[in-house]
Amino acid sequence: MAEGTVALIPLRGGSKSIPRKNTLLIAGKPLCAWTVEAAAAAASIDRVYVSTDVPWIAEAVDALNLGVIVIDRPEEFATDQASTESVMMHFASIVPFEKLVTLQATSPLTTAAHLDAAMKRFEDEKLDSMLTAVRLKRFFWNPEGQPLNYDPLHRPRRQDFDGTMMENGAFYITRRSLLEKTQCRLGGRIGVFEMEPASAAELDEPEDWCNIEKLLLQRERGDVHASAKAMKMLIVDVDGTLTDGGMYYGPEGEALKRFDTRDAMGLNRLREAGIEVIIMTREASAISAARAKKLGIPCQIGVRDKLAAVSALAQERSIAMAQIGFIGDDLFDGPSMSAVGFDACPADAQPAIRQLCGFVATAAGGHGAVREICEFILDCRSRS
Repeated sequence: MAEGTVALIPLRGGSKSIPRKNTLLIAGKPLCAWTVEAAAAAASIDRVYVSTDVPWIAEAVDALNLGVIVIDRPEEFATDQASTESVMMHFASIVPFEKLVTLQATSPLTTAAHLDAAMKRFEDEKLDSMLTAVRLKRFFWNPEGQPLNYDPLHRPRRQDFDGTMMENGAFYITRRSLLEKTQCRLGGRIGVFEMEPASAAELDEPEDWCNIEKLLLQRERGDVHASAKAMKMLIVDVDGTLTDGGMYYGPEGEALKRFDTRDAMGLNRLREAGIEVIIMTREASAISAARAKKLGIPCQIGVRDKLAAVSALAQERSIAMAQIGFIGDDLFDGPSMSAVGFDACPADAQPAIRQLCGFVATAAGGHGAVREICEFILDCRSRS
């Protein structure tokens, strides 16, 4: 018996630009999990299938325990030259359905809400096929100097310009009758489902990875403004955050660190607004302890496992990790920053931290970065 609507996620084992990318972890999950979970959660999809040519992808999909059916893909449909349509036609030859939703794992920002909204439009407008796209308000030309989407003699203002829809490859909806007739995913009465600009990002090259991982983490944690507004506690690192990262040594050992008085004012303003502030450093530094005492702020020094310390504070205060903020700058801070609701860093933080951070200051550590972050938090809290 044919099912109404099924989802197909092609997951090939071969990938030259990013080897084994479909099962590599991104934002804490295998890449393929994001798309599989979205399809499985969509109310408009009756059953989800994965087409793959390798056992290790099948095992990764089975481990998700989402009831997804894995289809063995013949070798001729798993080469670099094989088209997505060839995979769709092979699938159609063994699985009965009326409508097929083909999703790309390289677009992990797709959600169940996208799929359900697109399917509603597909049905309401009685479409034969549908593609996803993002709107670009840019003027396009061909190499011969001919405008493609506007008249230079009547150059529109941006606010009056509808822009051009760019296919983002997130997913496609195709009626079986059309697929069998044309052997193409698109045809007949075609609809365009508009998605948010961020969904234009695709995971095709290594440099795409960190960008999309940051977007996924931000989505999982929620809006950075909402996270800042919900904050009840802020934890601040010292070296490279409250200081410029420099340590000055004399014959007797560590002698000096550089702190910025603007940061102190920012932290004090947060405390006046009812946010608890705690200084936490990995170094067993008497100077850091002295600075914290001067500010009247609790300080934990010599903390080797910051995530465990943050979790303990959440339990002691009976607050959720999502209500905690963390300002850090280096890899030791990463696990804690990923676990809390709001995370921020100075402009000169380690690249891996900047790429995954919810808010990156324009100022450097020890030069007003913490004050800038504090003002951002206060501004978020002042909004209705």
